[in-house]
Amino acid sequence: MVKKIFDSILGKTSTKSDDDYMELDLASYEGTSDDEPASMYVKIATIADLKDTPRVKDEVYNGNIVIVDIGRLKMDKITFERVLKDLRDVARDVNGDIVGLGEQKYVVLTPMSVKVSRDKIGGGL
Repeated sequence: MVKKIFDSILGKTSTKSDDDYMELDLASYEGTSDDEPASMYVKIATIADLKDTPRVKDEVYNGNIVIVDIGRLKMDKITFERVLKDLRDVARDVNGDIVGLGEQKYVVLTPMSVKVSRDKIGGGL
């Protein structure tokens, strides 16, 4: 399952299912508590239309990292370019970062002081 998710992010597969996410039991780890709020969250979003961008932008302005599936936008080049421009502007506004993954199927958008390294870890070149 985890391999399937990473293959999808890195562009190795194009299959999509409702079972893309797997809950892992973290309660057994020390110091993990559902009662303690995090200072930052990693959120998952899908943008299928220009009207979906405000919620993604709000999350980044609130200090969260957002992994955005933009694969559905590929069919409409004008909307695709407008959405990417909006997301780039948000990254610039908050002094964050934006990077495309998986042959531009996913975009990672980060808030202030969080940068995405362009160096790949493992898996060969």
